[in-house]
Amino acid sequence: MYREDTIAAIATPLGEGGVAIVRISGPDAERIVREIFCRGGGKNGNLRSHTLHHGTIRDPNNGAVLDEVLLTLMRKPHSYTGEDVAEVHCHGGPLLVRQVLALILRRGARHAAAGEFTKRAFLNGRLDLAQAEAVLDLIRARTDTGMRLALGQVQGELSRWVGELREELLEILVQVEAAIDFPEEEIELLHRDELRAKVEALREKIVQLIASYDWGKLFREGVRVCIAGRSNVGKSSLLNALLGEARAIVTPIPGTTRDVIEESLNLGGLPVVLWDTAGIRNSEDQVERIGVDLSLKHVEQAEAVLAVFDASEPATLEDGSVLDAVRGKRGLIIVNKTDLPLRLDLDWVAMVSAEKRLLRVSAKAGTGLEELKHTLRDLLLDTQSEPPVVITNVRHKAALEHAQTGLADAVHGLMGGVAVEYIAVDLQAVKDALEEIIGTVTNSDILERIFSQFCLGK
Repeated sequence: MYREDTIAAIATPLGEGGVAIVRISGPDAERIVREIFCRGGGKNGNLRSHTLHHGTIRDPNNGAVLDEVLLTLMRKPHSYTGEDVAEVHCHGGPLLVRQVLALILRRGARHAAAGEFTKRAFLNGRLDLAQAEAVLDLIRARTDTGMRLALGQVQGELSRWVGELREELLEILVQVEAAIDFPEEEIELLHRDELRAKVEALREKIVQLIASYDWGKLFREGVRVCIAGRSNVGKSSLLNALLGEARAIVTPIPGTTRDVIEESLNLGGLPVVLWDTAGIRNSEDQVERIGVDLSLKHVEQAEAVLAVFDASEPATLEDGSVLDAVRGKRGLIIVNKTDLPLRLDLDWVAMVSAEKRLLRVSAKAGTGLEELKHTLRDLLLDTQSEPPVVITNVRHKAALEHAQTGLADAVHGLMGGVAVEYIAVDLQAVKDALEEIIGTVTNSDILERIFSQFCLGK
């Protein structure tokens, strides 16, 4: 399990703020707050659980008042960690918050490790492992859709789905184990074809769940989109227009952008990282050449590319170099400056980039931007429908892949007439993989790696 001691940490971000929270959890949580908290009149009396109490934090050694606070005490097991938990809501000055925490540590608490509060919630059965991991996703969510997916997992949507898969598997295992334990009854797996159909149906459900990972990963981690093109086609203007603010410097001078500018965009709930890159062209300027090399590197690293062309000028050799650089990449052809007279041969652009859709926009006038956003989102998601259950964690995907492999082996065994004992081994491996997702993990190193990604106060 874990050391049954008392831990404490600052649960809110460091920096100036109206309120900061210091969280305490463990068997001595109530004793510690009773020693340092004083209600009006100097008597604490009965501190009711799950109630805010107004008072001051004082150092028992010298009576010095540190702050006027609100205190809440949540007695076990009805708390986040399943232990006695206390929270001190003090004013949000960094020095003040550290002094309150230091006082709590001097009264016998230990500074919490990263993620230790959530780890204790898992070990005490308040959350299963999938729910605990989703807490981190909820904290890090960058869009409303990502937050909704994470909240669903915190509330147990994935756990319930995996639990149902496990129940189906157990029903199959019962039949297999019966054939092993009672051979004198001549139980022959109740017909191998029937059992194989059940295994294949379960395997198909797991395959569909695995397929949701790529979709869910986009909302958990976001997607990188590179804006590429030759100099002075309006890449920075397009970035500013998509963001709705002047983030990049825009001038008529070619080569203004020499470094990569990175900004985040909420694309209908999908978190997107936009890279505005230096113009791809030949240059004698050493600094600009470095910028061009950096642009080409980001084109390679991006999941999608917006290749930008100037509608008001004929195509150049540098435009051809841009098309060569983005060939084979998923993306869109963006013809910018459509508010000016058309001089670009659109038929040529469409012919040499037949695999990519061409969109006309004017970053300056704001035309075509909404269509661009919708088209880009559809391109990145590659689907219009959200799966009923989404996995976003690579550990869950790996466990499901192990389960899928075990079921495939069981199907082959049933088709090949192998001994029942071997089929039971395959199915037991599937059971272990499913249970690993929701928390039947005995390796402490795995748990440490999972919870070390959390902040100290969570």
